[in-house]
Amino acid sequence: MTAIHSPQRNFWFYFLQSIRVFVGILFIFSGLIKANDPSGLAYKMQEYFEVWGMAGWSSYSLTFSVLMIAFEIVAGVALLLGYFYRLVSFLLFLLMVFFTYLTAYAVFSGKIKECGCFGDCIPLQAKQSFYKDLILLVLSIILLLGRKQILPLFKRKTNTFLIILSVLFSFGIQWWTLNHLPFFDCLPFKQGNNIWEKMQKPEGSYPDEFATIYKMENIATKETKEITDQEYLDSGIWEDTTWVIQGEPVTKLIKKGNDTPPIEDFQVIGPEDGEDYTKALLKEPGYNFVFFLRDPLTAKENNMADLRELIEKCNKNNVGFFILASGSKDDTEDFLKRNKLEEVAYFTVDATASKTAMRTNPGLMLIKAGTVKGKWSYLDYPKSFKWSTPEHLEIIK
Repeated sequence: MTAIHSPQRNFWFYFLQSIRVFVGILFIFSGLIKANDPSGLAYKMQEYFEVWGMAGWSSYSLTFSVLMIAFEIVAGVALLLGYFYRLVSFLLFLLMVFFTYLTAYAVFSGKIKECGCFGDCIPLQAKQSFYKDLILLVLSIILLLGRKQILPLFKRKTNTFLIILSVLFSFGIQWWTLNHLPFFDCLPFKQGNNIWEKMQKPEGSYPDEFATIYKMENIATKETKEITDQEYLDSGIWEDTTWVIQGEPVTKLIKKGNDTPPIEDFQVIGPEDGEDYTKALLKEPGYNFVFFLRDPLTAKENNMADLRELIEKCNKNNVGFFILASGSKDDTEDFLKRNKLEEVAYFTVDATASKTAMRTNPGLMLIKAGTVKGKWSYLDYPKSFKWSTPEHLEIIK
């Protein structure tokens, strides 16, 4: 019988263990943050697919999202346990190569602003994500090189049991958030936020500043330099015949602005008259239920009887109930007729704004004077409500 020898406990050994624990915990943390909202990562994947001209892959984005999140969590656990460490360390290295490529593309192409590495709860700019992934890539290489120094933390049966638990947990938590709503809502439509206020530009903000850049060459000295269009006019270089413009001028961002509001493109439009009812809805001082129907063709039809009872209660208690749909007119009206909701007033809203406001399709929101008071998925519609005071509506689940 061959004896199993423990690795020599020197500085390299303890350094390697520290990196292993750090990377393992970071991967679990990253996976859990994204598992809170798998749809968010799926939408980010769709953005990459569209930029790369691979729009056909967008339909698989949610599947890729769920699998990637599960792998992050399970790989992090396996790293901590030392379970199949040689295989896991190699797969982590490949994953970090892929992530580093994605974030590098985002930085150097300028086409992706945020990578979604830690979801919407911890937003990172593309450059921040790139630096993070470079560090993790180096650490993954160290873990790969030191793979012979890592032994399993527990016996094989115990490690296998813990890995199976992590697999079940990683898929289970994602199933819950996809069918209900994220445990932690980090989006601008979260409960407590005023939608109208989030649509306004921040006080003291300023827009992006661009400039047209000319590449100039002195035909006598062969000296070259770049100047802005304003410098071109102010310096009088355009009068100097020794200087000529080389190539086409390029427009560049020279100062990043901060005037983009947290909520963009949220417009409530009448399907018949094309009028904008956004302000009318969000400035209404009373309570209003808003039913988000992002895609009538794929919308779940669970608990529609409960929803109809809620609508009837609203009609009797002077509480508004509106439908905001993002599908075509025919598909929307077919859905409403099929579910006996054709008497409810509906409006149209941008699909991107809809999926930001409500992760499930469909879903229900309660607002008062534009402030979000509650959100429910198609599995959790409130049963009813009552007036606890003349000014306060209390939900009955």
